[in-house]
Amino acid sequence: MGGSRVQVNKAHKSRFSSKHSRNVHKTSVKDRIAVVKTERNVGKGARAARIQRNKMIRDQKRAAVLKEKRELSGSRSPPRVIVLFGLSASVDLDSLNDDLLSLLSKESSSGVSSGTVASSDYRTRTTVLKAPHGDLLACMEMAKVADLLAFVASINSLSEETDSYYIDSFGDQCLSVFRSLGLPSTVVFIRDLPTELKQRNELKKLCTSSLASEFPEDCKFYPADTKDELHKFLWLFKEQRLKVPHWRAQRPYLMAQKVDAASDGDSEKCTLLLTGYLRARSLSVNQLVHVTGAGDFQLSKIEVLKDPFPLNSRKNQDIMDLDEMNDVEVIGCLAPDPEKQEALIVENEPDPLAGEQTWPTEAEIAKADEDLKKKKTRKRTVPRGTSEYQAAWIVDGSDAEESDGDDEDDGMVLDQNEDGQEGKEYTEFDGDGASVRFGDSDEETDIDSVMMEADNITREKIEDELKELKEAHAADEEFPDEVDTPMDVPARKRFAKYRGLKSFRTSSWDPKESLPQDYGRIFQFDNLKRTQKHVLAKALAKEQENMDDCIPVGSYARLHIGEVPSAIASKLCALGKTTPITACGLLEHESKVSVLHFSVKKNETYDLPIKSKEELLFHVGFRQFVGRPLFSSEYINTDKNKMERFLHPGRFSVASIYAPISFPPLPSIILKRTGEDVAPAVVAVGSLKSIDPDRIILKRVILTGYPQRVSKRKASVKHMFYNPEDVKWFKPVELYTKRGLRGRIKEPVGTHGAMKCLLNGVLEQRDTICMNLFKRAYPRWPNHHYAL
Repeated sequence: MGGSRVQVNKAHKSRFSSKHSRNVHKTSVKDRIAVVKTERNVGKGARAARIQRNKMIRDQKRAAVLKEKRELSGSRSPPRVIVLFGLSASVDLDSLNDDLLSLLSKESSSGVSSGTVASSDYRTRTTVLKAPHGDLLACMEMAKVADLLAFVASINSLSEETDSYYIDSFGDQCLSVFRSLGLPSTVVFIRDLPTELKQRNELKKLCTSSLASEFPEDCKFYPADTKDELHKFLWLFKEQRLKVPHWRAQRPYLMAQKVDAASDGDSEKCTLLLTGYLRARSLSVNQLVHVTGAGDFQLSKIEVLKDPFPLNSRKNQDIMDLDEMNDVEVIGCLAPDPEKQEALIVENEPDPLAGEQTWPTEAEIAKADEDLKKKKTRKRTVPRGTSEYQAAWIVDGSDAEESDGDDEDDGMVLDQNEDGQEGKEYTEFDGDGASVRFGDSDEETDIDSVMMEADNITREKIEDELKELKEAHAADEEFPDEVDTPMDVPARKRFAKYRGLKSFRTSSWDPKESLPQDYGRIFQFDNLKRTQKHVLAKALAKEQENMDDCIPVGSYARLHIGEVPSAIASKLCALGKTTPITACGLLEHESKVSVLHFSVKKNETYDLPIKSKEELLFHVGFRQFVGRPLFSSEYINTDKNKMERFLHPGRFSVASIYAPISFPPLPSIILKRTGEDVAPAVVAVGSLKSIDPDRIILKRVILTGYPQRVSKRKASVKHMFYNPEDVKWFKPVELYTKRGLRGRIKEPVGTHGAMKCLLNGVLEQRDTICMNLFKRAYPRWPNHHYAL
């Protein structure tokens, strides 16, 4: 039992500890409790601050909702617009309209001169409009200004044209258009219910379940056969918080209740007078306005009138007398300031002398001076009395010999034909100054080159053979973008504006290269998002400042729109009796023309083909204009897009047009007129995507050839070209086959355009050789921008 019995303790781990942790045990218990309480109070204070912040956000939202509710139900708010739309032709809207107006006005509907009524019982002002069944344009314009869209269904209406029993074909078409525009608050009125209670409830449930999928989830269904049922709806309607599409709340607009024209002494121009309530935002007299279908104009004056439908609590004052309504009192008048008024600029005025020019370098200038000195020192024999200027026009034999020698030294073998003439005869057909110049590379020879035995093939035999090949492939494959090479015109002349691309995704294409003349007339933003943000912020600041040149929302005003063509004004006066005429305030830059791109989808009910550059009518928000769109598909991870010759159904495409600028997002409805007396048909729906003149749209053509003789990776191909010069011209372009092989042209064979090709795999006899060529395409400038 020997050995040391001294206790050995474990070493203290203080190598990584701080001085504060090593001295914690020296702190008194009282101080430690104080530290713990402080930390606990800090956490409690953060929680209290978080609770207080959330309470403040809730109070702000509650105050904003209460303010909006007071504004909508107050005397300063414009009347709410209720649009009655029958889902089928058998629905009787006249009786429903009379019942609503009689409830609101306490009088018969015949005593109401217009659809606007101020009701003291319901404490609200309402405008009731009836959408004419069968008139698509009128229904669209009413849906754009509707605060509440009331769909009316009848139990007695049975439609065999659609899947629903209560909606006919026109109602189904309008529903799809309304969804594309953006639905406001919606309700459904159910009419013609039986009086027996059990059967009434069953039919109501059946109608509700049948129509519920066609409308938003918050859409409510109301029976609307008696005035008591309509009274219940109106009592809920006056307290309802209505929702409107986002695009409508960004711009001021006025739905005209009265449309007149005043002559200015000029037979061609006049002043258009639109009277109504201003909605959404305040309007400045210096601002440009767009009149539905007529175009953009400047305001010459704004008159603020006395409200003809005041929300008065006194009885028997719900409706003004007709004479008093015609003689409305003018409260105020606003005139534009010439310095602040926005100019009506539609197109840019291009300078024809401002084209791109290349300034000569110093070396070129020095060489030109030396040549001039040599020319002056050279002695020439001229007649006596000839001046230096006249001598410059005299060409002697030495000059001609020198020019002939220069021509002989020219090495442009590719640009010469068989007669030795220069190939410049084809350049006059080349409109693209920077088009492809396929040079001739070093000619390769092969010992196994097979000479074709088709030197004596006739033109009729070639056409018959091509026809047989096309018919054989038509049953199994489609031929998008494939074109036949003409036999009477050289391919290098027919496709002079086209070029080949190594890769559609990665190959470069300058967006400023060889632009058309129409691009000199349009405007472009350096940064669209930044400009749009600045314009919207500027418009919001102007509204919050309550400037003297603006009229507030809810004002009853008369807009004096100057410089309107008399023919257009007369059409608007006649159109205003059946369709709402809307004047929409424009934001900054929205009158200028640029290249607009819309994401569109073909309407399912339209079966006819829609070709690119065909004249169509675009409804973009409140605005209407005519465009000749160029359709294209959109690719990701590349700056190039492929043009489509037709708008294909079942998928989205991009439609590019020259049109006045409108800041996105905005809905778009595209219509097509088939005749003057025929109503336009909806061909596509979509939305405004962007404003970008630099968006590259490439038109592709595919030249095809067919293998005649195949030897593993080598093949003799015919019917792609019809002369050896074309084969040499397009030799640098890559080839591919429909079965995934890639290759290149090696050399021409024979005199009829056959060629030898090398591929990266074994070619099958049934395969097809293809060559892609591209050129940039642009939309077509319309003959007129507006429909009227």
